[in-house]
Amino acid sequence: MRQLFRYYRPKEYFWLLAALVFVFFQVYFNLKLPDYMSEITQLVETEGSRMADIRANGWEMIKCAFAALMMAVISSYIVTKLSATLTYRVRRQLYEHITKFGMAEMNHFSESSLLTRSTNDITQIQLFLSMGMQLMMLAPVTAIWAVTKIWNKSWEWSALTGLAVVILLAVIIILMKFVVPKFKIIQKLTDALNQNTRENLIGLRVIRAFNAEAYQEKKFEHSNEDVTNVQMFTQKALATLQPIMYLVMYFLTLGIYLIGANLIQSAMMADKLSLFGDMVVFSSYALQIIFAFLMLAAVFMMMPRAQVSAARIKEVIDMPLSIQEDDFDGETDEKGTVEFKNVTFRYPGAEEPILKNISFKIKKGQTFAFVGSTGSGKSTLIQLIPRFYDVTEGQVLVDGVDVRSYRQNALYDKIGYVFQKSMLFNGTIRENIAIGEKPCSDEQIQRALKIAQADDFVARKSGLDTPVAQRGANFSGGQKQRLAIARAVAKDPEIYVFDDSFSALDYQTDAALRRALKENCSSATVLIVAQRIGTVLNADQIVVLEQGECVGIGTHKELMETCDVYREIALSQLSKEELEHASHA
Repeated sequence: MRQLFRYYRPKEYFWLLAALVFVFFQVYFNLKLPDYMSEITQLVETEGSRMADIRANGWEMIKCAFAALMMAVISSYIVTKLSATLTYRVRRQLYEHITKFGMAEMNHFSESSLLTRSTNDITQIQLFLSMGMQLMMLAPVTAIWAVTKIWNKSWEWSALTGLAVVILLAVIIILMKFVVPKFKIIQKLTDALNQNTRENLIGLRVIRAFNAEAYQEKKFEHSNEDVTNVQMFTQKALATLQPIMYLVMYFLTLGIYLIGANLIQSAMMADKLSLFGDMVVFSSYALQIIFAFLMLAAVFMMMPRAQVSAARIKEVIDMPLSIQEDDFDGETDEKGTVEFKNVTFRYPGAEEPILKNISFKIKKGQTFAFVGSTGSGKSTLIQLIPRFYDVTEGQVLVDGVDVRSYRQNALYDKIGYVFQKSMLFNGTIRENIAIGEKPCSDEQIQRALKIAQADDFVARKSGLDTPVAQRGANFSGGQKQRLAIARAVAKDPEIYVFDDSFSALDYQTDAALRRALKENCSSATVLIVAQRIGTVLNADQIVVLEQGECVGIGTHKELMETCDVYREIALSQLSKEELEHASHA
């Protein structure tokens, strides 16, 4: 929690101090009220008192109450604004840090957990800062000042008030001991509940297709019950605090009046009217002390959850980045080249490398294809180019420079990456294709759509203003892939990386798209990961991977003669006659 305050700027500490000053005056005016009440009591009990004097004291009480109200409003405004500012900055840094995560960090935190930390946890902190800070300033000042006011009135009253405070502190400490650990559990269970909900929403079609509604409902019910049971325990425990507080307060008030009555009856003081006034004042100040502890109790109810939330946010912000960018700006004499030098890669925590001693070089304008059985490392290999992971051994060079030397923005500017799972964002087709910092005109977007064979279905809809639902849910798989390819083409990069990006396309569209790419983007380097042999037949070079090792590099014709793995894959998909026909085509 202390580290969160580093997000405040020096002038904001001044405003925190100003809020404390306003709280000080708020307490001052609140604690003046019993004094005027005592004056009125004495005037009422004194024979010959004037109504004007009673009215004057009444007006002073009204003025003090109004002044306390104004001080409370001003201090609340300052603290609320400061808390909103702090959580805005924390949320922004959290988001910016998460966007820099590599795949290793994303595998460490689940998506649902990151969402909970970015929303619910920050809300808990803002709630604590906006309300808790006011109460943390108000309660101690009220308690201390009220104690100084009643210190010399009567040791009996003071002892009774001290006993009430000890009881309240004991109750708070016992409750916090049992409740605080539960808040950590609640946040973890909330992560699990969010994960369950997210999976159910994303996989709704699969659930319906397999009649798994009842099964998924049981899973959700289990997560829901876990969260509910722990929350019920904490809420029940904290719910006992307020009744105990009021019980102590009422008994304290009763005790003060009983002691006062005995003092008056036994005539321990000569001036009984003065004693009665003291009793009224003392009871008012004693209640102020109890209310101060009520406010502290409210803080103690909010603080544990805020502390847990702060720790969870700190865990994300303090997560070291596995991908550290350098300062190279990307200006090179060499353009469009990609080279792997003795590359070995092992996933974090894995015992065996998934890629072993891979070496090849792609020249500008060449088309390289990567084929292999499932799990051979094809996608992992090309993910090393934009540094989704860093190599364990060896080097990956883009334009003759190690990718680890680039500023990440400079490296990404050179690459147009189309992922295996096409990702579209909520908005329009125009917004999805023109995404990024570089401006993109409608003419460029239309050209990209034409190359990607997407212009026909876009024209049948509402053109570039066609709405795109979240994750592109209102488009078919093939349409989403073509829009994702158009997004990469519109970027006009030096290097295209297609990670099995033609799998949802029919053979005719696949061939037309690759032909359009060759005609319109001939100067660009193209890397294609594909399962279909028909997609890679005409590549300049084909890299064959098997269990993370390169078992062949060459043209289709060369590999059919020299590489058993490639020949086996090719013949499993096409007959010899089809392969010969496709090769000539």
